Amino acid sequence: MHIKNLLGESTEYDKKQAVEMRKPKSWLKSVSSFANGNGGVLIFGVTDCDEIVGIKNIKKASEFVSQKIKERIDPIPEIIVELHKAENEKNILTVTVLKGNETPYYYKGDGTVEAFIRVGNESISANATELKRLVLRGRNSSYDSLISDYDFQDYAFSKFRERYKQWNGSSISEKSFASFGLVETNGKLTNAGVLLSDHCPIRHSRIFCTRWNGLDKSGGQIDALDSAEYSGSLLILLNEGFSFVKRNMKTLWRKTLNSRIEMPDYCERSIFEALVNALIHRDYLINGSEVHIDIFDDRLMIYSPGGMPDGTRIQDRNIDTIPSTRRNPVLADVFHRLGYMERQGSGLNKITSAYKSAINFREGLEPKFFSDRVEFTVTLQNLNYKSEAKSEAKSEAKSEAKILELTDLERKLCKYLQKNPEITQMEIKEKFGLSRSKVQRITKKLIDKGFIVREGSRRKGKWKVF
Repeated sequence: MHIKNLLGESTEYDKKQAVEMRKPKSWLKSVSSFANGNGGVLIFGVTDCDEIVGIKNIKKASEFVSQKIKERIDPIPEIIVELHKAENEKNILTVTVLKGNETPYYYKGDGTVEAFIRVGNESISANATELKRLVLRGRNSSYDSLISDYDFQDYAFSKFRERYKQWNGSSISEKSFASFGLVETNGKLTNAGVLLSDHCPIRHSRIFCTRWNGLDKSGGQIDALDSAEYSGSLLILLNEGFSFVKRNMKTLWRKTLNSRIEMPDYCERSIFEALVNALIHRDYLINGSEVHIDIFDDRLMIYSPGGMPDGTRIQDRNIDTIPSTRRNPVLADVFHRLGYMERQGSGLNKITSAYKSAINFREGLEPKFFSDRVEFTVTLQNLNYKSEAKSEAKSEAKSEAKILELTDLERKLCKYLQKNPEITQMEIKEKFGLSRSKVQRITKKLIDKGFIVREGSRRKGKWKVF
């Protein structure tokens, strides 16, 4: 049998050269992590380089593995132990660990009790937040379905009611709050209900938005050109976050024979889908972390607390084949009823396909997705941004309409900054005979309009003209 046939369709596996009998934790932690995740396969007798070295006493090894799993993994996961004969006549042992329904599955030994989870291709010890998540899964529950200490009668839901009527054509009944999983029979709100209330008291349910000056967070003289913090209902966060991006992005246009074609910096549909995903699928068990929108000159990044629910890394996956996994099923269902998302979980595909459909899209500007143990980030490239190497074609970078918005003084200043990029504001003041406040107002306007940026520090930085 070939090694590839052993892996089959499993996306999670660990290859072990031998069955470590003196240090069984080296492979038992994989058993724990597989059971706590989506399952996986342990392959004994194969090196990391796929060399089949085999197991000498395979009967003894299989009995030892089965016994140690029963002794040291609690509760005992469902496993399948199989013996295989490789093409080189070497014996191979595989242990298939099925996805567990009684999480967390703990490793007990060496005076410790630990639960392990899978992150990428590693099995790591679960922290307190991850343990809470495993406990909830073992109870067939989720954070958003838990009952809170807040009374339904004490909170307003005007934004929720307004959107429901707008989308469904009728007002939502009081009974629907219960059927949607927002209120329990005792009148207490679930966490989902709390998150959808107008004045949500969950402090870490917020969104921080920043338009940075330049390509990173050290923008020099003016670090942030615009910033805002929003709290309240998830619907407020969604709408305000989307509005922040819209007011901080430009739209260029190109003339046609009878009309003109608008070319925004970012695809609005992709932004909206990314924000919905960030708010609905974030891990609300992580305290002290909020959703962030960071806009730079060349890109927009939306950060959400919590990695992939199954512990995998999105950058290692094919987004076309990822099954729908909803960390907060109650919220996901409500947002579906409000027309904001689909039950099939096709948000990532929509982000990518919408972006590629933009009139100013070109190869290399595809949306990028990144996740690790604690975060999920979507990066959208500025479709109108031109790198320094391409910015020499400045006549195409600015539309004629935008140039006409500048005064003679502002145009002269732009030309002067282009020839003298290292000049300071004090030197501008002396060169043009202006007051310091006047210089600050003009440069801020040019920065806000996207004509110039200041890179580096106040004294040693330089101006960049687009």
